[in-house]
Amino acid sequence: MIITLTMLLLGILLGFVGAGGSGFIIALLTVAFGVPIHTALGTSLAAMVFTTLSGAYSHYREGNIDVKTGLAAGVFGAVTAYLGSGIAAWIPVHILHWLTAGMLFLSAIMLLVRLFFVNKIGGNRKLSIQVGFFVRSALVGSVCGILSGTFGIGSTPFIQIGLLAILGLSVQKSVGTTMLVILPIALAGGIGYYFEGYLDVLLLLQVLAGTMVGSYIGAKFTNYVPLPVLKSAMVLTPLIAAVILMF
Repeated sequence: MIITLTMLLLGILLGFVGAGGSGFIIALLTVAFGVPIHTALGTSLAAMVFTTLSGAYSHYREGNIDVKTGLAAGVFGAVTAYLGSGIAAWIPVHILHWLTAGMLFLSAIMLLVRLFFVNKIGGNRKLSIQVGFFVRSALVGSVCGILSGTFGIGSTPFIQIGLLAILGLSVQKSVGTTMLVILPIALAGGIGYYFEGYLDVLLLLQVLAGTMVGSYIGAKFTNYVPLPVLKSAMVLTPLIAAVILMF
C-alpha cells in the first residue's frame, strides 16, 4: 500500500509534466523501498507498456502518428531492447546504479535540447536522400532500444530527437510517433527481464495502480502553469531521479 500511495503522488507529478517517469520509478523503488535495481528496471519497462498504450491510441486518433516510421523503428528497437535486458543482467548492481543515473542526466540534457532548441532541429533532408528509410529507422530504433533495455528508461528524448533529425518528422508527429516506438521496446524489454527473473508482477501492479491514477489527476493541472515553468519541471524530473539514484 505504501508503494502504491508513493506511486500515486509520483504519478500526479508525471502527469503534470507529461513524462513517462521510468527513471523516477527506478530511483524510488531502489532507494526508498530497497527493491534490487535489476527488478526495478524490469518493472519500470513493463509499466511503460501500459502507460504509453493509452497515449499512443490518443495520438493516433489525433493524427499525430506516422505509423510506418513508428512500427519500423519500434521493431528494430524491440530486438535491441530484448538484448539490452540480457546485458543488464550481467552488469554488477553498484555499476548499474551509476550507469542508469548517468543515462538520466543525459536524458535531461536531451530534453533541454528538445524543449528549448527544438526549432533549430529539422529533418535532415540530405541524409534522407542518401540513406534508406529502413536504415535510418534501424539506427534510431536500435540505439534507443538498447538504451531502454539496458537501463530501464523510456528513452523518450532520444527517440524524439532521432525522429526529428534523422527521420525528418515534424514536431507534432515526433511526439505522437514516440509513443508508438516505445510500445514494442517496452514490451520486448519487459519480456527480457521476465525471462532473466527480474520482473515482479505484484510490484508491477502496485506501481501501475498508483501511477495510472496519479497521472490522470496530474494531467488536469498542466494547462494552469506558465510554459517556461512546465518545461523546466520536465528537465528537472530526470535530473532529480539521477541524484536520488546516486545515494
